[in-house]
Amino acid sequence: MSTDMPATGDVHLVVGYDGSPPATRALDAAVRLLHGRTGSIEVVYIAHLPAVDMLSADAIAGVEDSFDEVSRDLQAQVRDQLRGREDRWVFARGDGAVPDVLIATAARLRDTHPGDTVAIMVGSSSQAMHRVVGSVAVSLARHADVPIMIVP
Repeated sequence: MSTDMPATGDVHLVVGYDGSPPATRALDAAVRLLHGRTGSIEVVYIAHLPAVDMLSADAIAGVEDSFDEVSRDLQAQVRDQLRGREDRWVFARGDGAVPDVLIATAARLRDTHPGDTVAIMVGSSSQAMHRVVGSVAVSLARHADVPIMIVP
């Protein structure tokens, strides 16, 4: 992995995180990339329910409770993984299509930190249909206007 980043300004990294091995590798890579630099990591768990309009209100409430529980569990995993770096990261939950939420998060960081480097980091999956990267990474590469780092 290249760590060629600008020598000036902060670095803000957005990491999609679902607790999977690829996501964990992406988070580890973000920590290594930020080492010796100023900046932050925004770890985002994205709850995506594509057919939400087909569910009853009770079913939606149950799914929402499940998403909240998963989010709390993942935040605890991240807290353990990033112990000692509490001031350098935040955990957020997003709702919607994974690429859209990651792109919106990066855009918000770019707007909040003009002049700083903002990038999105995702892990690749060996089970992805595209063999090298998954559909999320392909969509990010097509639509994001910030650098995308795909961690093997």
